[in-house]
Parts: sequence; structure tokens; C-alpha cells
Amino acid sequence: MKVKLLALRLFWIVFAIALLAVGVNMFLGPHQIAAGGLTGLAIILESWINVDRSIIVYIGNGIVIVLTLFFLGKEVFINTIIGAGLLPVAIAIVPQHKLVNDTMLSMVVGSVIFGVAVSILYKNKASSGGTAVPPLILKKYTGLKPSIGLFITDGFVVVLSLFVFDVDSFFFAILSIFITMIVMSYIENGLNKKKRVHIISKQHGDAIVADVMKELGKSVTAIPTTGSYDKVELPMLMVTLDASDYRKLIEIVDRHDKEAFLVTDVVADVHGRGFTIM
Repeated sequence: MKVKLLALRLFWIVFAIALLAVGVNMFLGPHQIAAGGLTGLAIILESWINVDRSIIVYIGNGIVIVLTLFFLGKEVFINTIIGAGLLPVAIAIVPQHKLVNDTMLSMVVGSVIFGVAVSILYKNKASSGGTAVPPLILKKYTGLKPSIGLFITDGFVVVLSLFVFDVDSFFFAILSIFITMIVMSYIENGLNKKKRVHIISKQHGDAIVADVMKELGKSVTAIPTTGSYDKVELPMLMVTLDASDYRKLIEIVDRHDKEAFLVTDVVADVHGRGFTIM
């Protein structure tokens, strides 16, 4: 089982690296969009000092690998070696071809590809090296989300592009980072959104609890509450469930008490029994 999990993780790392190479060589690079990262820096330096971008990535990743060993531990170090070693190879293999002529469209597609690829790497405790590593270090020691950390560390590269390319490329790079950050943030939080619902029913609380447990398979927490107006003590029911089950919950509540009071919050992540532990 452990071998199978390692093989699956390796597959996703290789797949993500291939996506990065496609995003750089076919969408961002051909339009001189240095959207942060070591790959963005490589695009700048390739144009500035005429050194192949794959060589620049090799050198930069060598430095990053050392930082990974000191700050992120062996597991991330090993996975980073894989990603950092494969990225220059992938960049050298994938053709540097302008797949889309329209700069805006190419930037959007490339940024989405980049965001998906980096998120896959982070999900597998790996990175492609370069500026993808500092956000992992920041997350470990400060709790900062990788999407925000990546935005900060890539800012320097984008500013540098202003001195090498034109102003249009500079603003395209800024927009690219925003799109990448949004994609990463959505993948980190949006794909696992849950709803937390608080329900107050004056007479039918027990019936609602019974049906929620029976039909949705979710436990319900009863919290003692007192109304500020009539001073009546009533249990407030709290249930956390998948967004897809929300409409069914509303049906259950309306079935028993159409005057029930509901407050719904969107929850980015849930950890524990019934969700991550079955």
C-alpha cells in the first residue's frame, strides 16, 4: 500500500511539473510574461543575458534545495529534489511554441495552468523549487496561506520584469499572479467547502435532529440558548454538512417547522469524525 501511495504521489508530481512547463513554454514565455517564480526570473534573464532558461532554473533550484533541507524537513526535501530536478528537464523538452496569439487569452490560460500545477505540488508536499519553496517555509513558521506567500515572493520578479520588458508585459505579469493566486486559493478552500447551519425551532427540534441523522447521516449538536426578547430557553441545533446536502436539510427543517430560524455559514474546511475520519 505504501509503495502504491508513493507511486501515486510521484505521478502527480511529474504531472504537475509537465503542466508548469507547458504553462511557461507555450503560454507565458512566448509573450514575455514573467509572472513571478524562478521560471519568470528565467524568462527575464534569458532575454537579458541570453542564457537558456532551463540552465537558470537548474542553478536557482540548487540553492532552493539546500533551503528546503534546512527548513522543511526530509520528506519535502526529497519531493522538492524530484520537482526541482524535473522542471528544467521538462522546460527543455516542451517546445517553446506560441500556442495562442492573443496575449490576454494566453496569459489567462497560462496562469490557470500554473495555479493548478503549483497547488498539485503543494498538495503532495512537493514543489518545483524556485520561489515555490519560500511560501511553504512561510506557511510552516507563520501560518500564511501558500497562495498569499507565493504572491509576496513573486512580487520581486514582476517588478524586475518592468526594467527588462515593456510596461504591457509588467501589467500582464501582475494580472497573471492575481489569477494564479485566485486559482490556488479556490483549490485550497473552494473544493472542500462545507456549510454550518444553526437552527432554532420552538417545538420540533427533536424531530429535525432525528431526520438529519437518519437522512443525511450527520450528527447534530444542541447548544443551550436564551432569547433576548422573551427570555425563553431553547436549544440551538448546529450541523455541519456538505454543500450538496444543504437543500435537503432545508427540506427537512421545512417539513417539521416552516417558522424555524436558520443561520448558515460557509466553512472552508472541516477536519474530524464524519468528514476526514470515518
